Amino acid sequence: MTPHPRLTGPVRVIGTGLVGTSIGLALARLGVAVQLVDADADAVAMAERIGAGARLAAGDPEPQVVVVAVPPDHVGAAVAAQLAATRTAVVTDACSVKSKPLADAAALTAADDLARYVGSHPMAGSERSGPLAGRADLFDGATWAVTPHPASDPDAVGVVQLLAEACGAKPVRLTAADHDLAVARVSHLPHLLSSLAAGTLVDAPSEHLELSGQGLRDVTRVAGGDPGLWTQIVSANTGALTVLLEQIRAELDRVLVALGKNSGNGDITAVLAHGVTGAARVPGKHGAPHTEHATVQVIIPDRPGQLAKLIADAAESGANVEDLRIDHSPGRPVGHVELAVKPDSVEQLVAVLTARGWVVHR
Repeated sequence: MTPHPRLTGPVRVIGTGLVGTSIGLALARLGVAVQLVDADADAVAMAERIGAGARLAAGDPEPQVVVVAVPPDHVGAAVAAQLAATRTAVVTDACSVKSKPLADAAALTAADDLARYVGSHPMAGSERSGPLAGRADLFDGATWAVTPHPASDPDAVGVVQLLAEACGAKPVRLTAADHDLAVARVSHLPHLLSSLAAGTLVDAPSEHLELSGQGLRDVTRVAGGDPGLWTQIVSANTGALTVLLEQIRAELDRVLVALGKNSGNGDITAVLAHGVTGAARVPGKHGAPHTEHATVQVIIPDRPGQLAKLIADAAESGANVEDLRIDHSPGRPVGHVELAVKPDSVEQLVAVLTARGWVVHR
């Protein structure tokens, strides 16, 4: 396999968890040599075994790029160590916060060496962790934030952008402060709110939980992330999160006051309507503007092969399924599948599915 034409040297990945392993797998599919480093011998061995690269060995050449993919508390020190251990390598990291690692690395690094550091953050991940969760296509179509500091060498910035593109992502340049506020809005705050909602279920009677539907699963899904890792993430982004949490607290107070009034529906409606407006701004597929889709509900038997058959029948209709959600009915041998399609495809989709024996609701 011919190596990536614009990444001329090896890429060293420090940390073989989900993100580090996925970077290795993404680069390996292009023929880029990847050097793997991890304090956990079992993790690096597993990453090597599944094809993410080769364990760093004595005598290996200096890399063109070093990617630090370790937990947030250790990023700054690891970046500084790699800048000290190399002479020309560009060093980046994959941490989900940028200001604190930059400050930590700057405190440990000479100014000349710090020019080779350019922060970055691939906006892709999973609730799963470890090398076995790694995927070569994890970053395909994803946004990859590139966050140079004022003294970053422009050539180093270009190399990090090439790295993102080689992994299949779209690089977007931001300052560290803008990045941290952005991820507080789109990632860290939602995770905290999901955890708060899920926490109310701990002591809930089982008969309450039997009423669970897809809405609850949507809200609580990301609460399954590693608490230790997420403690480090939110603790490293306290400034941006505090501003947003204070806004949420003000809105919660507004709702609580309204609930205590006999005529507080206006305030509650205003809060809900404001949420509708915000939800409509969430980008659609591939970062495109948000598009309203029609939903077609299909009852599906809980038997092997039924979902594949439904998807095949939907494809035969010519409708492009933009999204799909499955809601299992507790205690019943059926589930509901919601197919999101463009409004002008609904009639054709419903006609074909009905003709093929599916029970369909709009």
